[in-house]
Amino acid sequence: MDFDLTEEQLMIRELCQQIAEEKMKPMREHYDTSHEFPHDIVKAFADADLFGIMIPEEYGGMGGGVMDLCVCVEELCKVDSGTALSLFATGLGLDPILISGSHEQKAKYLPRIAQGTLAAFGLTEAGAGSDASGIQTTAVKDGDEYILNGTKQWITNGGEAEIYTVIAMTNKAKGARGASAFIVEKGTPGFEFGKKEDKMGIRGSATCELIFTDCRIPAENLIAREGMGFIVAMKTLDMSRPGVAAQALGVAAGALEIATQYTRERVQFGKPISANQGVQFMLADMATQVEAARALVYRVARYIDSGAKDISKFSAMVKLYASDVAMKVTTDAVQLLGGYGYMKEYPVEKMMRDAKITQIYEGTNQIQREVIGLSLIKEAAAAKR
Repeated sequence: MDFDLTEEQLMIRELCQQIAEEKMKPMREHYDTSHEFPHDIVKAFADADLFGIMIPEEYGGMGGGVMDLCVCVEELCKVDSGTALSLFATGLGLDPILISGSHEQKAKYLPRIAQGTLAAFGLTEAGAGSDASGIQTTAVKDGDEYILNGTKQWITNGGEAEIYTVIAMTNKAKGARGASAFIVEKGTPGFEFGKKEDKMGIRGSATCELIFTDCRIPAENLIAREGMGFIVAMKTLDMSRPGVAAQALGVAAGALEIATQYTRERVQFGKPISANQGVQFMLADMATQVEAARALVYRVARYIDSGAKDISKFSAMVKLYASDVAMKVTTDAVQLLGGYGYMKEYPVEKMMRDAKITQIYEGTNQIQREVIGLSLIKEAAAAKR
């Protein structure tokens, strides 16, 4: 389909296709098996200026929007979403500064990120996942500094990133309204990393704990003002969920391509299995679901880039739908490849493992349904007034 991509977006897509084919594809099995961090892939992203896609030109970026990022992420994730995650997880760490940071904070950190410095977002804790208001990490004001104490869990790019945006409680008595957002740099005394997680999928991505023990950071690293942390976090997730959807879309589209080609080559009973109506029906459903997901991803991305303010419902919808499609399509791809699909010789089993996380992180799909449902109820109530 023609989505009226701009010349710049077409160039991004072509560039990402080239990087995926030449740099990522030969190494995807290695990083999935070794669980190493893909520093060479990150360098390729940086050399291609992909880290600067959503950063304004005045800070050394390309000045693009969510649509540009989604075009990039889809193409990379058709080949390997695990190694691609280093790029768009940096976008997640970038978003709080981009959305709510001061000019001074943007001038200090955005040019570094645009050049390829990794970032990460520290929200989740052992007791605060979907319930972000349950955060226990604290930040206590002490003169012109804040002292951070606590632990963040399952942080993508953790240990590898240089710049972290962290949500901590500055006033526990106020609940969610007592949360604040901070910028913390790697190497700050009192900031250490815990265990590196051994994951089912996206194994080329680093995931680990962030541990703060009397970690002192300058008061100027407070994003917005005290008590704005929960709002900053929610706006960040609203902005980033289409990126997760694009990741899911890419995984599904890549699996569909492999499954379609395999059914043309695999011969049983004297003919390609693609000649069987049952196989054709499966491919038809997979292709329809991928195209529907792509249409929703691109439509929501454009809606956000238009400057729309109320984006929570549509951001939740696109993350929910595309991730469910990714899980369904990759599962069907494994089925179509049969025994080969279950073996690591073919990448669809990896794609199936990689797809699962898109239904979980940045808000489980059950939470997305709640966000959508509550939005519909509020809209209906407002319409009756």
